[in-house]
Amino acid sequence: MVARAVPMSTDEELFKAHIVQLILKKEANAALEALSEHYRVSVPGLRVGMPKRSGSKAGCYVPGTKVIHVASMERLCDPFVILHEFYHHLRTQDGKHRGTEKHANRFAQEYITAYQNASRYSFQVSIGKL
Repeated sequence: MVARAVPMSTDEELFKAHIVQLILKKEANAALEALSEHYRVSVPGLRVGMPKRSGSKAGCYVPGTKVIHVASMERLCDPFVILHEFYHHLRTQDGKHRGTEKHANRFAQEYITAYQNASRYSFQVSIGKL
């Protein structure tokens, strides 16, 4: 029988997994605070309810107020939506957005993939390990 090596997780991967875990545990504000500290940006606001003329989107970021809006309470626990909109907050400078939807999707997916990889090895991500 050949033993398989378990890939080592980097601190960055553990951080990403922890962020997703916070969102899934209904601690989106704590996740946004940790993300903001990590990227050295202000903490965005978070509100349930979409602004007028936003259509049927799951979430949106309003640069003028620096608020992430989500369509429902259920979306507060959706890592993809929270991370996607945080990317827009991260990439907005002087009120001008400097990112794309494709990059926001990729940003969110990187965090979710890190969480899935961490989950495969059956351990809980602890902020104390970072």
